Amino acid sequence: MFHLVCASSFTIMPKLPSRPRSEPFFNSATPCAAFAVEHLIAAGLLAEVVIAVKAALDNAPHLQVLLFDDMQGRPVDIDWRGDAASVIASLPPAPAEEAAAETTEGPRGPGRPKLGVVAREVTLLPRHWAWLSSQPGGASVALRKLVDAARKAGEQGERVRFAQEAAYRVMQALAGNQPGFEEASRALFAADGAAFDKHTASWPQDVRDYVRRLAAPAFTLDVAAG
Repeated sequence: MFHLVCASSFTIMPKLPSRPRSEPFFNSATPCAAFAVEHLIAAGLLAEVVIAVKAALDNAPHLQVLLFDDMQGRPVDIDWRGDAASVIASLPPAPAEEAAAETTEGPRGPGRPKLGVVAREVTLLPRHWAWLSSQPGGASVALRKLVDAARKAGEQGERVRFAQEAAYRVMQALAGNQPGFEEASRALFAADGAAFDKHTASWPQDVRDYVRRLAAPAFTLDVAAG
């Protein structure tokens, strides 16, 4: 009943960076979406999606399931053998809240920042140290402020790039043979939301809605030139 959809062989889009696989990039609380080719089975936290997918597999054991994480658009490889509880138990657990350190470190001295600061060596020229030392709070406070300012300045561009990469990965897997794929890809990386909507309009509804949701930050944020 279902047919396989293969990604287009040619694209002018940039090659997405590969990431190390030394440890899982997902856990039981990772937002995900599961598809049977072009039909959405379920979307939500991974543990919740597993329950819906297992129910679908019970009804159609040969169903081909494609599972993607929402943050990066990467395929999530799950061993579906066993019941839903067994599959969920095999998932990496969600990271615990980092609050225990506050109760185990003991009393803090006056003026000690409650930031969990880590000491590292920084090599600067004498004029840099002289300027940092002259700033209110000293060198450490000035460095933290500079880093925070740089992070905020680059945060918007990073969110756009992550959204583009996530949407493009899913598009390759689910819509590579759909009409307008190349045009939609160019619109995605050009941050042209109107063109992207135009060229994805004829795609299967579930696929279209999912890639549009992943791509949305690339169009709703103001992208600084360069």
